[in-house]
Amino acid sequence: QVQLVESGGGLVQAGGSLRLSCAASGVIFSINAMGWYRQAPGKQRELVAHITSGGSTNYADSVKGRFTISRDNAKKTVYLQMNSLKPEDTAVYYCYVDLITLYSSRYETWGQGTQVTVSS
Repeated sequence: QVQLVESGGGLVQAGGSLRLSCAASGVIFSINAMGWYRQAPGKQRELVAHITSGGSTNYADSVKGRFTISRDNAKKTVYLQMNSLKPEDTAVYYCYVDLITLYSSRYETWGQGTQVTVSS
């Protein structure tokens, strides 16, 4: 069993900042990629940011220069620092993890989602 627990969402005014966290636990041998997606009402889920096991990152064009993804391998946690937030960043944010279990199987899983609301 693998669990992801997200935290850090909330309500913030435009121009403000939030930091999301997502901690993985369970039968984890190693973690490959980690990342964040978001889904706004009436829209498809979209990639926000992605980080590999080696620390390489990529971002959606809409968040480049404002959001920063990072990870703490010892804590099995991925973070998303969101600065200069805009109303269009309002969405449910989901973390995902691509990992290898203790049983040597590859496993992908998602967090429960955390609401981010940016008021104008």
